[in-house]
Amino acid sequence: MDRIKITGGAKLNGMIPISGAKNAALPLLIASLLTADRLTLKNVPNLADVNLLARILRNHGVDLAVDGKRATPGPLLGETFHLSARDIVDTTAPYEMVSRMRASFWVLGPLLARCHQAKVSLPGGCAIGTRPVDLHLVGLKALGAEIDIDRGYVLAKTPAGGLRGAKVIFPKVSVGATMNVLLAAALARGETVMENAAREPEIGDVAECLVKMGCLIEGIGTSTLRIQGRDRLEGAVHTVLPDRIETGTFAFAVAATGGDVVLTGAKAVHLQTALDALASTGTQVIETESGIRVVRNGAGINPITVETQPFPGFPTDLQAQMMALMTTAKGTSVIRETIFENRFMHVQELARLGADIQLSGDTAIIKGVRGLTGAPVMATDLRASVSLVIAALMAEGETTINRVYHLDRGFEQLERKLSGCGAQIERISAG
Repeated sequence: MDRIKITGGAKLNGMIPISGAKNAALPLLIASLLTADRLTLKNVPNLADVNLLARILRNHGVDLAVDGKRATPGPLLGETFHLSARDIVDTTAPYEMVSRMRASFWVLGPLLARCHQAKVSLPGGCAIGTRPVDLHLVGLKALGAEIDIDRGYVLAKTPAGGLRGAKVIFPKVSVGATMNVLLAAALARGETVMENAAREPEIGDVAECLVKMGCLIEGIGTSTLRIQGRDRLEGAVHTVLPDRIETGTFAFAVAATGGDVVLTGAKAVHLQTALDALASTGTQVIETESGIRVVRNGAGINPITVETQPFPGFPTDLQAQMMALMTTAKGTSVIRETIFENRFMHVQELARLGADIQLSGDTAIIKGVRGLTGAPVMATDLRASVSLVIAALMAEGETTINRVYHLDRGFEQLERKLSGCGAQIERISAG
């Protein structure tokens, strides 16, 4: 199993290109199931989760070709995927695939909408909470789906004539449920109105692609989406938006180490709340024509208080990274996690590096220390793993991060991007 070794203390200076967003690329790939025509997606990141989803889609009968396919490491350029789902040969998404990545559960809506039946395993993925799929199923039932659960699988079918438009009111904001119902509604008869829909930029990106495919969608970027379903969708060409979580992660890394880095291709509007929080720590955040410039001249980090919220609030996917930054702040910081009930697993590993963090329910209290010290640590989930990278870049001495397959799920060429800006970081292959 690969490890990453980091020797801390180096400032970051230079440019880091931001890859396409994983959380948009995955549902965009799944959208290929909605049309018999070719869907071309540009700026797709080369990630373990993307490669796994490609296997799942091929299992359904999707013909998939990739321009610029490369062996790792390769150029820091997004790949172009050409997907054709002319004939869907299998409407089952098996446990051994879906259990490895939660987003693969989103094939349920498109398979049901186009083929009128689906058998999809209940999902797996990072162990950061229960994250039930009940809201997905409630939304699909509102569109007319008949759903049973049997031996760990969702068995779904539609009445004669397929799914029909309906009003779906989510009792709580759910990115996954919004995405699944949005994809299904694109082929439902009539109008679907989703209220209290998630507003994340990745949902907007998928909606924009569906519009290119012929679906009429109003309210993109708001909590109310109106989707006029179509009998069939056409092919399209779409470019995946830049990854706001990768953007925030590298911005926090620059703040943690000091230096001056331009995050090329980044869009501030996609994570303004997080950037505002970063600016309040004393870090300069400057929007430029090419992206976002992050500068810290060596002054101490100011403590902050943040609370994770659905977009446009502070992202839960940046909570661990912000916590790593706050470990050496000049005072006490408070971070409250309101999205997932088990997303503080990185605390114990940060403590191994010398962090002073106390937990009280959904709240972490971080007392800034004078410095961290390198030590062996273990990644527990995708975002927790990269928080350890940030902490290791700050720490004195050498840190070895184990279980880095979590990083490979969501960060493209992480070591190369950081080393290109002066970080002392290398991957140690398991053999």
